[in-house]
Amino acid sequence: MRDDLSGLMAFLAVARRRSFTAAAAELRVTPSAVSQSLRALEARVGVRLLQRTTRSVGLTEAGTRFLSQLEPAMHGVQDAFESLGELRDRPSGLLRLTLPRYGYQEVLGPRLAEFLTAHPDIRVDIQLDDALVNIVQQGFDAGFRFGELVEREMIAVPVSGDIPMFVVGAPSYFATRGKPKHPRDLRDHDCINYRSRTTGGILPWGLTDGGKRIDVAVAGRVVLNDAELVLEAAVAGLGLAYVPESRARRLLAEKRLVRVLDAYSPTLPGFFLYYPSRTHVPPKLKALIDFFKLKRRR
Repeated sequence: MRDDLSGLMAFLAVARRRSFTAAAAELRVTPSAVSQSLRALEARVGVRLLQRTTRSVGLTEAGTRFLSQLEPAMHGVQDAFESLGELRDRPSGLLRLTLPRYGYQEVLGPRLAEFLTAHPDIRVDIQLDDALVNIVQQGFDAGFRFGELVEREMIAVPVSGDIPMFVVGAPSYFATRGKPKHPRDLRDHDCINYRSRTTGGILPWGLTDGGKRIDVAVAGRVVLNDAELVLEAAVAGLGLAYVPESRARRLLAEKRLVRVLDAYSPTLPGFFLYYPSRTHVPPKLKALIDFFKLKRRR
């Protein structure tokens, strides 16, 4: 039974990570131990669950079917173990979180040391990803995202204030191109576009006009899929950028960037901590939720 459980845990980790090395790191064992557990599991069930090549790992048809049935059952087992933590004096275990780099810099990172000090038996495994991920399928306990991006079926807890958005450009850019006075003027400017890591599409700029939200499709010669590089490109004079106020604050103070279209720049919903709707919330996750709720009240 113990060997079966090891094989199941190894299978789930590899299915999520698509990597023996990453799965081994998650399980705190060696890659060879993961491989051995999976070979034993496949021998036990009599079918191949994984397709292995020198460069990638994927699921077979049998593996996909097995995963769809195994995940809910393993969530139940995990909840059962987590419920025992309620009988202890303090929550414990590994807390797996996903959030964009900006969310870590603005929300989680500045408070992480305080949270871990308050809960010495909790460990965190943080994946920084600007793409939206399915936290249930990929085995995360929770995620942090802008409020407008959180799926409706998730439970969401606000963890930051609203976020002002700015349109900015470098003085060198404005010296040759002038400043836009209205969102329609953006058609005559080079704008640095951001490509979504979730959809692969170009994100429009969400501005306001007369109190109404307008999504403006802008054009330019530079497209990036890294939000920090968008800001660097703007400083280099490659075009206008649409960025959160806190990202641009220092550069604005140093006069390396200048704001435009302030009357049309919106304030967007801030970050939310979100997690699947379950009857039982694990104590380690409840500790994180309560921590941020307390921070918001202060």
